[in-house]
Amino acid sequence: MSTPIPPDRRVVTPAFLRGWPLPEPERGDKSARGTVLVVGGSRGTPGALLLAGVGALRVGAGVLQLAGPESVATAVGINVPEALALSVPETDKGSVSDTAVDFLSDLLGSAQAVLIGPGLFGVEETQRLVARLVEKVGQEAMVVLDAYALRGLRPETVAPVAGRVVLTPNVAEAAALLERDRHELDDLAEAARSAAAKYDAVVSLFGHIADPDGRLWVDESGHIGLGTSGSGDVLSGLVAGLLARGASPAQAACWGAHVHTTAGERLGARITQLGFLAREILDEAPLVLDELQP
Repeated sequence: MSTPIPPDRRVVTPAFLRGWPLPEPERGDKSARGTVLVVGGSRGTPGALLLAGVGALRVGAGVLQLAGPESVATAVGINVPEALALSVPETDKGSVSDTAVDFLSDLLGSAQAVLIGPGLFGVEETQRLVARLVEKVGQEAMVVLDAYALRGLRPETVAPVAGRVVLTPNVAEAAALLERDRHELDDLAEAARSAAAKYDAVVSLFGHIADPDGRLWVDESGHIGLGTSGSGDVLSGLVAGLLARGASPAQAACWGAHVHTTAGERLGARITQLGFLAREILDEAPLVLDELQP
């Protein structure tokens, strides 16, 4: 028997989400559904940039811009022909350099959602990049931080975007955010709430979504098969795409988590729980999203 959910936690279900509908675009053109700028990738992990970017499109974002290291940007653009692929300076390790901000200023100021982290490499280099990018995003832009963008993150770094940022850590990254040992995170709800309060951000941690104001939502769907390479990149992209469409940080995190886990459940039933690929979640996501619409 599962542990009962305390009254201060809302369970994310299809019925709950239908009562919290996503914003509908006022016009039919792509700009009405928002622009997502994804900054990420490296020579060793260009696919993370692809997975996150396509995830944003799969939940209805209108325009996708992918900024990756110059050594991989062209290949990423060929594999995601729907996106504007931007080649930016890279570090000696093949990740995005903080000097890339000088090439992205105009795009940072006009994107509705900026996702930073999928596929990046190097803690110190990435934190310099994150700090400079956050300073340049538009005054109303939403920000998602994932993967290496969370390692070494400090509250003051995200202070300029307080109230409009979503963190999507795995358990190890959540432990680092809270400066704890990973084995100390036996209560994920408490960890999500603590991180949300510390960084003044919505935190999506393994089905536990916490708002800085203390609210908590729990998505009980999903299974072990979602713990597969690239799955987190897909989730961060789903959240960014929903933010670009006009969802609030908490709403985007709840909808994104449920679409992600439900897509995984369907793939687990059709393929087997262990063995489906993160890229296959991308194809399932719009079908799940459509069924959740009120």
